[in-house]
Amino acid sequence: MGSHERRRREKEFRRKQILDAARKLLFQKGINATTVNQIAHNAELSVGTLYLYFKNKEDIYAALQEEGLDILHKMIKKAASGTDDPQKKLENIALAYLEFSRRRRRYYEIYNHFLSAPDVVFSPRFKEKIDEHGNRILKIVEEVLQPILADRPGARDLRRASLVLWSTIHGMLQFRKLENTMPEGEDFRDLYLDAAACALRGLVREETS
Repeated sequence: MGSHERRRREKEFRRKQILDAARKLLFQKGINATTVNQIAHNAELSVGTLYLYFKNKEDIYAALQEEGLDILHKMIKKAASGTDDPQKKLENIALAYLEFSRRRRRYYEIYNHFLSAPDVVFSPRFKEKIDEHGNRILKIVEEVLQPILADRPGARDLRRASLVLWSTIHGMLQFRKLENTMPEGEDFRDLYLDAAACALRGLVREETS
């Protein structure tokens, strides 16, 4: 093995070492309670060494967010392949996102943290990479929506429709934090699916009007 290959493997190992430590801490402590110093300590590296691989804590979060979006993409893809009925596919997609928010809660928290941040915290390079992952998910939603909407809308209208539907179910997930107050007495799963169905009916009416 040449020196170049050894350096490449060592770099990959160190990066994985940092992400493994960061993931464990984030899942144990949450986002705000985790520091770069803690990540470096758990990775058994100096803070200086960590900064050779990641500019700051946000860069580490970005890499972990990519991991989470990869998991979500696989779940959405599987959900969309289980039936030939487009409306059932959309229901399955919505339920897959709900399941992701529950079973992969920390990944969902990382994803939601940056969606709700008032400013863009990622560098353009990181933002572009993360957007690519998000666009893969929206593309699945677009493909399912196309045969439902009238006159097979163009790419721009499909993207708009997928964003409306996705933002509706994402917004409903925020209400889960308040399920014992505002939606008290409601079955959250039913409320969540009703919101998705209402959004879809609105999109269909808009296309046919």
